Amino acid sequence: MTDENAPKLRGVTVIETALETMPLSPGVYRMLDAKGDALYVGKARSLKKRVVAYTKIAVLPERLRRMVSETVTMEIITTHTEAEALLLEANLIKRLKPRYNIVLRDDKSYPWLMLTEDHPFPQITRHRGQQVRKASYFGPFASAWAVNQTVTAMQRVFLLRSCNDSVFSNRVRPCLLFQIKRCSAPCVGRVNEADYAALVDQARAFLSGKAGTVQEALAREMEQAAETLEFERAAALRDRIRGLTYVQGGGVINPASIEDADVIAGHQIAGSTCIQVFFIRGGRNNGNRAFYPTHAKAEETAEVMAAFLAQFYDDKPPPPQILLNHDLPEIALIAEALTLKRQTLNLRGKVEIAVPRRGEKLAVVEHAAINAREALERKLAETAGQSKLLEGVAALFDLPQAPRRIEVYDNSHIMGRNAYGVMIVGGPEGFEKNAYRKFSIKSAITPGDDFGMMREMLERRFGRALKDGEEGGPNWPDIVLIDGGVGQLSAVRRVLEELGVEDVKVIAIAKGPDRDAGREWFHTDGRDPFQLPPRDPILYYLQRLRDEAHRFAITTHRAGRSKSLTTSELDEVPGIGPGRKRALLNHFGSARGVKNAGLADLEATPGISKAIARQIYGFFHPG
Repeated sequence: MTDENAPKLRGVTVIETALETMPLSPGVYRMLDAKGDALYVGKARSLKKRVVAYTKIAVLPERLRRMVSETVTMEIITTHTEAEALLLEANLIKRLKPRYNIVLRDDKSYPWLMLTEDHPFPQITRHRGQQVRKASYFGPFASAWAVNQTVTAMQRVFLLRSCNDSVFSNRVRPCLLFQIKRCSAPCVGRVNEADYAALVDQARAFLSGKAGTVQEALAREMEQAAETLEFERAAALRDRIRGLTYVQGGGVINPASIEDADVIAGHQIAGSTCIQVFFIRGGRNNGNRAFYPTHAKAEETAEVMAAFLAQFYDDKPPPPQILLNHDLPEIALIAEALTLKRQTLNLRGKVEIAVPRRGEKLAVVEHAAINAREALERKLAETAGQSKLLEGVAALFDLPQAPRRIEVYDNSHIMGRNAYGVMIVGGPEGFEKNAYRKFSIKSAITPGDDFGMMREMLERRFGRALKDGEEGGPNWPDIVLIDGGVGQLSAVRRVLEELGVEDVKVIAIAKGPDRDAGREWFHTDGRDPFQLPPRDPILYYLQRLRDEAHRFAITTHRAGRSKSLTTSELDEVPGIGPGRKRALLNHFGSARGVKNAGLADLEATPGISKAIARQIYGFFHPG
């Protein structure tokens, strides 16, 4: 046995030992390395029959041989069916992100359109996150822009309010939306509850795909209004019909023959894959989004798309129809698993996965495929340019190779208050926004003590990374870039030395005497400060990194400051959540009004029990 083969044979021994007690039932298996991290997650109809293949080293591709050599232990979870195993496999892959799997790195939530049901005059608005409020939810939408467009269209056609309940209850005259004919102003009684309910029913029917029925009803109302000489009402109905016609505009990206479906197309170039998803709900195009799963270059497009489907629907309901541009392996099993997913969400109907061959559905799929190809071509062009920039950075700062990860730090505060620090990350793929971090500064910061803020950020970021054993790993930076001069450089270097971090290049970028962009000075260890030519692409790139960190710091600070402005003494009262806080503020007008209220007034507040009223009164009047 050669030294080269020893690790592989040790991995085979681990797998053979696990096989001794492994059942023949369906389930999911995990291969773990010495740190306990998942190397690979797989599913099987028969665990024992599937896993035994990994012991035949001679017939495995080199990539899987490496995986076997790194395997130190195995874990299994049995399931009742192979479809359940497929769903569990997708969930574990998204959560654990194993190195040898095809992984969809999609940690963003999707916006939905929400029509509330817990108010006499329902509100239509955008919603993101857990669906806990009593409401009808329509979506998902590909982006905030797509759902905002729909909300605007719904306001124009159905005149529904978009203001929150607090604003609604405190209005004394119509807002601007009423003036521009995008709201019926139920807040000030311009429409009664019954007529508003009719508008809500029409909106719900439209969002459910019954636009034709709604348009016919509006046309009848317009004709009746004209016959009874109610010309102003007839004109208003005409405008609503025009808006509805515009919203229903046809075309290849708004197909009339497709009710609820996701159109998914994949395209591959040079071992990289883009998967384009179009969301179609109620016959409307809810926007599209491109995804770039990570996978080995040898993986075929169909294999990548099969893995993508299971992971994509792990945290969202699958529609009844999915249209693809590639035939997939195990397509029937994927459809069965997604049908099971719908059933667990109390949704009716099976999931049908199809590859259209003709007609309008084929045109839609081809359109999605063109979008996937163009998006991938753009990304590859950007990546090639990015690689040249990183090679230039390496040459400029004497690095042995192009940096894989550049971390940039900045902070923002007003006289030491609402202090936040941020970290942004740049690399071969551009800005890696899922790696950005925010730091709410916890230590006491004196006004102007940027060194103190930087110290806390670095201690928290690198202290945790060292504790978790990340040094030298994929999330370990090659460069730390900071906004500042030689003082900031020395302070950062001192903090990193105290932590024992010595393999990270620290660079400080300082504006020139007149703070002109393009005349920055660069400071780093082992060389005198220097400037780059004003039109140097490397200078533009480093400026862009610094400016992105500054932008992120400012927006983080503003969000934190806005949040602090909306807090009040009521947040400190035990047992007072958002609902009771809203009831108190609606009744008394302000936190001060609640604080000065008598016990009898508190007990008379709608939504506040006598026990809670006594608790509130006791909080503000101890003893």
